[in-house]
Amino acid sequence: MIRKRKSRRRLSRRTLLQKPRIRRLSNHPNPLVSIIIPAMNERATLPAVLYQASQVHPCSEIIVVANGSTDGTAELAAKWGARVISFTEPLGHDVGRRFGAEISKGEVLLFIDGDMVIPAKELRPFVNTIISGVDVALNGYSGPVEKQKTHPVVLAKHVLNVFLSRSNLKGASMTAVPHALSRRGFEIIGSKALEIPPLAYAMAVSRGLNVQVVHTVPVGKLNPVRQRVGKGKQDPLATLVAGDHLEALHWLVKEHGQRGGFGDLGRKRDRVRG
Repeated sequence: MIRKRKSRRRLSRRTLLQKPRIRRLSNHPNPLVSIIIPAMNERATLPAVLYQASQVHPCSEIIVVANGSTDGTAELAAKWGARVISFTEPLGHDVGRRFGAEISKGEVLLFIDGDMVIPAKELRPFVNTIISGVDVALNGYSGPVEKQKTHPVVLAKHVLNVFLSRSNLKGASMTAVPHALSRRGFEIIGSKALEIPPLAYAMAVSRGLNVQVVHTVPVGKLNPVRQRVGKGKQDPLATLVAGDHLEALHWLVKEHGQRGGFGDLGRKRDRVRG
């Protein structure tokens, strides 16, 4: 009788979401790595997210910023042993990163999300790159650009990198997780800027931090499926992220002049002004 060879199983999102048994996390008293996880009503994915986070580095702490959760997210995170900051009201998109960073102790700040299960092996390159001396370690995922109509968020990220004279980074930015930040980088950028990732990113590049793409995690495939926006209607998240990029460009103009630091080749415009 011929036996069928078992095919090698791929690590699918369903496999990652299989709930591990609750095993209390051990936060290191003097962590090298702080893993920051904003979460709003993420009880379904949080156990798997916490388990993967716990496998990233032996000298780490895990911080969950539960904001506006009504499904027991904060209580579940505490049961697992994570450090928990809880807010009764929703903070808004990305604001949780700031509060998690402000209480962090590590020299490496790794940012992930509570609704996206990313294997630990995909997170370690970001941590290791910061340990080696880089200030900002970015995900190389740039989003689809081969389509006839490019998504406005993808376009905004590419445009910002052109303005920053870092077109080599394509669509990489601190908007997408995972990404990591050194303690030095965090202190130079400041915590408040983390609420607006493109602004924090523009500050990091403009202030001379070592910013590198280090690893690519295809978060477009890992993202939970969101309800499609009806035809003719604007996607509120896309509008928010586009506005964040405009705020970053506005900061660049204020910081580097009305041309954002780009030269004018000696034009004598004052000679022709009436």
